[in-house]
Amino acid sequence: MGKKRDGGGLTKTQQAAKFLGVSVLAGAVLAGLALPAAGALGLAAKGSVEGFDEIPANLKTPPLSQRTTILDANGGEIAKVYSRDRTVVDLKDMSPYVQKAIVAIEDARFYQHGAIDLKGILRAVNKNARSGGVSEGASTLTQQYVKNVFIEEAGDDPDKVAQATQQTIGRKVKELKYAIQVEEELGKQKILQNYLNITFFGQQAYGVEAAAQRYFSKHAKDLTLDESALLAGIVQSPSRYDPVNDPKEAMRRRNTVLQRMADTKAVTQAQAEAAAKKPIKLKVSRPKNGCITAGSGAGFFCDYVREVLLNDKAFGKTRKERGKRWNQGGLTIRTTLDPQTQKSIQSAVTGRVYDNDPVAGAAVIVQPGTGKILGMGQSRPYGFGTNQTQMNLSVDQKMGGGAGYQPGSTFKPVIAAAALEAGKNPGQSYSSPYKMQYPSPVSTCTGQWSGNAPVENENTSEVGPYDMKEATAKSVNTYFVQLISDIGICPVSKMAAKMGVERANGNKLEQSPAIALGSPEMSPLTMANAYATFANEGVYCSPVAIESITDTTGKALTVPKTSCHRAMSQQISKTINALLKGVVEDGTGKQAGLQGRDSAGKTGTSDSRYAAWFTGYTPNMAGAVWVGDPAHKRRMFDITIGGSFHDKVYGADTPGPIWREAMSGALSGRPAPSLPTVALGDSGKDKGDGKGGGGRHDRPGHGGDHGGGHNDDKPSDGWQIPGFPDLFGGMGG
Repeated sequence: MGKKRDGGGLTKTQQAAKFLGVSVLAGAVLAGLALPAAGALGLAAKGSVEGFDEIPANLKTPPLSQRTTILDANGGEIAKVYSRDRTVVDLKDMSPYVQKAIVAIEDARFYQHGAIDLKGILRAVNKNARSGGVSEGASTLTQQYVKNVFIEEAGDDPDKVAQATQQTIGRKVKELKYAIQVEEELGKQKILQNYLNITFFGQQAYGVEAAAQRYFSKHAKDLTLDESALLAGIVQSPSRYDPVNDPKEAMRRRNTVLQRMADTKAVTQAQAEAAAKKPIKLKVSRPKNGCITAGSGAGFFCDYVREVLLNDKAFGKTRKERGKRWNQGGLTIRTTLDPQTQKSIQSAVTGRVYDNDPVAGAAVIVQPGTGKILGMGQSRPYGFGTNQTQMNLSVDQKMGGGAGYQPGSTFKPVIAAAALEAGKNPGQSYSSPYKMQYPSPVSTCTGQWSGNAPVENENTSEVGPYDMKEATAKSVNTYFVQLISDIGICPVSKMAAKMGVERANGNKLEQSPAIALGSPEMSPLTMANAYATFANEGVYCSPVAIESITDTTGKALTVPKTSCHRAMSQQISKTINALLKGVVEDGTGKQAGLQGRDSAGKTGTSDSRYAAWFTGYTPNMAGAVWVGDPAHKRRMFDITIGGSFHDKVYGADTPGPIWREAMSGALSGRPAPSLPTVALGDSGKDKGDGKGGGGRHDRPGHGGDHGGGHNDDKPSDGWQIPGFPDLFGGMGG
């Protein structure tokens, strides 16, 4: 609130400002800019009072950018991220020595003058006039604080930073008026505290607490006299007086500060001399900024957390606003990441897929019923170097991932669930010959699909009839092609939507029978979360990565919550559990089965083996593992992965063992509940019409899940199914 005016006129502060504006403001501007006075005084004085009056009365102080700390579910630190490495502390948490040192060297008369040091101005103007050039400035500590506020408000915008630091009389006049306001409203101690928190100390350290940590690995309250003088000396020119890169120049400057402290009676001469004799002893803590510093491969999860904030309107109406909120930092973000699970995932992936392999691996584990992401890892480290990447191979494109990868036969349980909901039962049987034409026409959500193309199995001995149990266990393609032609594509699309299954690039699922063979590109997180629906008795829960967020005051902020809904009946989920238990017990996924606990899952490979998968679950965890070339160029034939040679890569022989190892470590020491299932006896119903062909099996020696109608033992002949996307080399990248 402004002070009461005397007789309706100007307040004392305004009168003083007017007086300064008329009499010495020009000199103050010139002194503060360190410009020669000769020939410029009249020009500076002209219009200075008018400009002063037009400046808004209130300085809008932006929140100081600080570090944001990202924690795992147990409270352990994952990483610190910041645009400004700063930790704001109270004056009581700063050494008295550093307070005295900064005042002595930057503004010795700080406690004697107001916002403007008239005596200092006159001295500077006189000295500059006599020298005819740059000799001395006279900005007070308060003025310097105001200038730093302008710089902080500019953020990382180079144009705004240039405006905030430009050496013009107009900016200096604005700075002077705000300095008067700040002195009146805050008082000396608060100004000193704010200055020591906002100013730059070099080496990416903003504020005295970050500087103490950077140079001495200690808190600002524990700084000694010689350490305090060293930090205070850096402020004038952080690059010139950098003790890391130029210790001799830094020591000279430190000793200048110490002598200045003695001259101003801040310390005794004896104290200053004793401190000056000490060598500079640094204990440098290198900047550890960003997700790249996260351990156990958690950098990609850390980056996912950032994307959650940037995409959620709870943190700002626009992405620009949300980005500004992230950069301001000062948040403590507790996440869902379980350190045991994360360590297990990363060990399993990197142990079987090396960072210099021609293909990569990625894995995600989520918690059924909560949507919590418990772990997220990949074979290529987070970074910018050789065999490193910043692309999160586990997530959708909008969350920092790529366009996704064809899931192959891991999509078949979605079709099975849709068929069961449409009234089919596990006894549904089709006689599946080795080779058949795609059924046509097939109903869609908007009409019909028509086409004419063959689909065949890799092994000619694989001929039906098969029921749903055996077809799922052996991953018979033609069974599911016939099944989808029987029920139509629309029920499958609707079931996929209810299970959160969407394409990684955000496009809609195709309305074509190719969906039966897993042609739409998905991310591992999408597939893991979809399978969690089966584990959670048919209830889908959207993925979440954040448990809580608090700001610098400890205030809890609103965070995104999981959204759960029933995707299928309990009976259907129990039936799918029984079908997928058969896969790991006596089907293509035997190599992925867990010891001593119920598990279920499905193997998958894409056309021409650009991708291989295993996705599975227990009642308390669901996970997906993908192996392939993110660029969709390397087919996995005659290839060495993790030191092991493969003539062909199967979902069972590479992703499967990774899944088993990752899940075993994640579940170690945790309960082993049973999966609820139903009996899958032959009902004698829905025996089918005897049409169709055989399937292909995703296990060594028995073929793999075929993404199209040709044999993967030979190169694609380049044909396409009419109305289909290019299944034979254009998908899954």
